[in-house]
Amino acid sequence: MALDLALGLGMAGICIIGILAIALIVGIALVYNSLVSKRNKVQNAWAQIDVQLKKRFDLVPNLVETVKGYAKHEKGLFEEVTKARAAVMSAKTPQESAKANDMLSTALKSLFAVAENYPKLRANENFLHLQSELSEIEGKIAYARQFYNDSVYEYNTSLQIFPNSLFAGLLGFKASEFFKAGGNESKPVNVKF
Repeated sequence: MALDLALGLGMAGICIIGILAIALIVGIALVYNSLVSKRNKVQNAWAQIDVQLKKRFDLVPNLVETVKGYAKHEKGLFEEVTKARAAVMSAKTPQESAKANDMLSTALKSLFAVAENYPKLRANENFLHLQSELSEIEGKIAYARQFYNDSVYEYNTSLQIFPNSLFAGLLGFKASEFFKAGGNESKPVNVKF
């Protein structure tokens, strides 16, 4: 009888350990899947920023060519816009992208300031269309940045909360960078047309 009781407790102990092991594995799987989903959301949000930046990237040469027709002596400004445009496309991280976008925004502000000196340019239908399109893209970029930062916030928070924090590092998850505005981007913009 004592042997049966010892075997019964041994079997019960093994069952309890087995149930706990299964619960731990399921818990780790749930944490892993949740973190993968949130990391993918961050990557998707970054891709959406890239889509909008590509649209702006494609629009800038048309804008420069339109202004060039009226302001031929502004060669240095056109080179600055071209250089800033190239920097945007070569940026790899959110911080590099923020810095490059700050350069491009500054160069575009200068371009629009030059346009103010040319009334015929300001009245040009192509210029007005490009200006409107750029404004629309800038709004979409702002929204995409906000969505990206919201996704990063959600993901980074999930890395830091219990029990995720116990397993996140072991499973290879690392915090993502927020997209921060550069020095000039955080200042108000006054552009008149």
